[in-house]
Amino acid sequence: MTDAAALPGQPRGAVAGPATARAVNVLAPNPSAMTLDGTNTWLLAEPDSELAVVIDPGPLHEGHLRAVVATAEAAGRRIGLTLLTHGHPDHAEGAARFAELTGTKVRALDPALRLGDEGLGAGDVVTTGGLELRVVPTPGHTADSLSFHLPADRAVLTGDTVLGRGTTMVSHPDGGLGDYLDSLRRLHCLTTDDGVSTVLPGHGPVLDDAQGALEFYLSHRAARLDQVRAAVEAGVTEPGEVVALVYAAVDRSLWPAAELSVRAQLEYLLGG
Repeated sequence: MTDAAALPGQPRGAVAGPATARAVNVLAPNPSAMTLDGTNTWLLAEPDSELAVVIDPGPLHEGHLRAVVATAEAAGRRIGLTLLTHGHPDHAEGAARFAELTGTKVRALDPALRLGDEGLGAGDVVTTGGLELRVVPTPGHTADSLSFHLPADRAVLTGDTVLGRGTTMVSHPDGGLGDYLDSLRRLHCLTTDDGVSTVLPGHGPVLDDAQGALEFYLSHRAARLDQVRAAVEAGVTEPGEVVALVYAAVDRSLWPAAELSVRAQLEYLLGG
């Protein structure tokens, strides 16, 4: 997260708990400037199913991992599959231990994160206990970032690609701005072509105006890029100096993350 800019509409105040008919958030106890209220671990299931899917078990925190299991059990369910949006530790560090607790496989784009034979890729449809999730490649924040389209709830789970509050960073050099812009456009198409109305993010509150959120992200990124372009044209090309100029109003604790985004912006502009 690199910017505290407000998103359009009214994000829901509650972070943990039920979000849609099929999605419940179990909030990890790892709040920070980068993780907002903490990592959102999503527990998904059809209303009448005994099987659940977990997206992003979160950090290696035993109490949190057991709380996810307990939440499923309280609803009369067991966890049948674990999925990862990307490999950052606040989303994926606890996956191996969670697999031990639940006996589940872990599916991810990055082979290094998988536990089991199956990965995840563009066009895949994951079905567990009647629940259908469509895999949407959304690289940019990281090279391995994925989102998951939940058609039955007209929702998309975005990991760190779209947050519930503020904006995210492009984790240069792993992430790339060109890829990230393409991913935002891909998600925007879900709102116009597939009726997606809700964003279930990896951090922060649920967003009930998915289309507005994606349009805000695209316009905000374009505005930042124009600011960086102006800095370059004025002779300011050192990433730290660009951050100080362009992100002057942003909390200094976020400047290191902002510098990663600036490096990605400079690479994009200079064709490096």
